[in-house]
Amino acid sequence: MKSTEIKELNAKELAERMEAQKELLDRLKLNHAISPLDNPMQIKEVRRDIARLATELRQREVNK
Repeated sequence: MKSTEIKELNAKELAERMEAQKELLDRLKLNHAISPLDNPMQIKEVRRDIARLATELRQREVNK
């Protein structure tokens, strides 16, 4: 997910996306613990997406 896509979302959509990404991260970690993922870099990418979403939410909160 690119930062330009994130900036276009409203606060509610950002929160929903963050929750979805957190659930995805939990599933990826669990699946990776049971059997190795084909692409373990997915975990890193999802973590970074969560960080981008959290950063955008925080910036909007501070700028109000």
